[in-house]
This record gives sequence, C-alpha cells and structure tokens, in this order.
Amino acid sequence: MGRVVDVSDAEFDMATSSNEWVLVDFWAPWCGPCKMIAPILNQIANEKDITIAKVNTDMNPLSMGKFGFRGIPALVLFHNGKPVDQKTGAMPKPMFDQWLGKYMD
Repeated sequence: MGRVVDVSDAEFDMATSSNEWVLVDFWAPWCGPCKMIAPILNQIANEKDITIAKVNTDMNPLSMGKFGFRGIPALVLFHNGKPVDQKTGAMPKPMFDQWLGKYMD
C-alpha cells in the first residue's frame, strides 16, 4: 500500500515528480485542523497506493508558496509529477475518500 514521508523544500520537486499518486499535506505543528487530519491521512496511506508527503510549513515555507495557499492544512494531489487537484482545510474521512476516488478509483 502507500506510505507517509516527511518532505522538505529541497526534496519537494523530487518527491512529487514520480509516476505514482502523491498527496502533499502542507501542515504545521500548532495547527489544530492539521492534527485532526493526520490520522486520516495515515489511514489513507494504509488503504491506497499513494504517498502522503508531509511538508511542515514552519520549517519549509517555500513549497507552499508555489500554490498560493493562505491557510493550512492545504493538500495537493499529484500524479505523474503534475498537480491534479487541491483542497484547503480539514475534511472527514468520507470526504477524502470521495475526493481521491474521483481520480484514483
């Protein structure tokens, strides 16, 4: 199945350029909604063939700036090295399943 990895600004392009599905999670340790979706993202990694790339925006602010996000959690779904879709804010697991299911099922 999938995996969860921590990604820095320096590793971002390499981490998102593979031919597999990659869901980038821009988060911060102080962010309540980020903490709320963390177990959901771990569960998704256990259920789907996807890499969850976690980018701590406190330590790695550059990558998030490329997408113009103003808030976190911010999520970008990549496939074949290209962004496919993006979302901002926390969601319950069924909404994640519905969102990812549009592309991955």
